This record gives sequence, structure tokens and C-alpha cells, in this order.
Amino acid sequence: MPPRFAYWTILAGGLPTAFRAADREDLLPTFKRIQQKHPDAEMKWFARGRLWASPEEAREQTAHGKLRERRDRNWRPGGDHRDRRDEHKAAARARNQARRSERFARKQRTPTGDRPSAPTTRHGSENRALPSAPRHPRDRKRTASTTPDRKRRQ
Repeated sequence: MPPRFAYWTILAGGLPTAFRAADREDLLPTFKRIQQKHPDAEMKWFARGRLWASPEEAREQTAHGKLRERRDRNWRPGGDHRDRRDEHKAAARARNQARRSERFARKQRTPTGDRPSAPTTRHGSENRALPSAPRHPRDRKRTASTTPDRKRRQ
């Protein structure tokens, strides 16, 4: 059964009990028994993370917009504090952007000003083109010597 997010519950001694129901009438017999031992027991409506006297009160408060608190993207639970990591994140972002722009500029720079048409060696000391052989064995063409014999005769 999926959890309910709006239900009647019984409070005994100011603490919620495990008794919950969608209809108030379903809880009345249990509520009367609990009231015998706990005279301060009360039945409340739970919705939107708060306890209300009735479902009508909850609807009325949310319809007027009194309940809804506007939160921006920097809101954190527990009050008005900010994330301590924000300044480090901003510094890392700036540092990474500087590295990326340097790397991009280095890749765009060549002696003639154009990008090379064929890839060169890693160190750039030699201007010979790298071989264009497939890197992975499955991409290579199979020859008679590399093809396994399917029917071996013995």
C-alpha cells in the first residue's frame, strides 16, 4: 500500500501515535480508548508536513497562500546559511575554464596558422604522419592466416 501524505492521526501527550486513517470515523473508537488513559489526547489532520485541526483549515491556509514559502535555489534547510563549498566551487570553475581556454588556444596554434590535415606525433618534434591502422583488433581485416579454421580435419 502506498504511503499516505494526508490523514487523520491521534496525538497522545503531544506525540503522534501510529494510528492513522483517511476518515475521522475510522479512528473514533481507538481515540476514545486512548482518551481514557491520556485525557490530553487529540485527533489532528496531517497534510503537507504539518498538523491541522481539520482538512478544511489546511485547504483554506494553502488557498490563501499563507503557507507557501518562496524559496530561491540557494535555500538550505535549517535557516539562513549558505553552502560553505560555494567559494571553492567558483574558484575551481574559474581555474578549469582557464585551463580549457589555454588548451584550446594551444591546439589551435600551428606554425603555419592552419590546423594540420593529418595527425602528427605526440611530442611534435617530428612532422611525420601517424599510421592510420585500426586501433582495435576487431576493426582489422581478417586474412587467411588470422581467420580461425572452422572445420578442422584430423
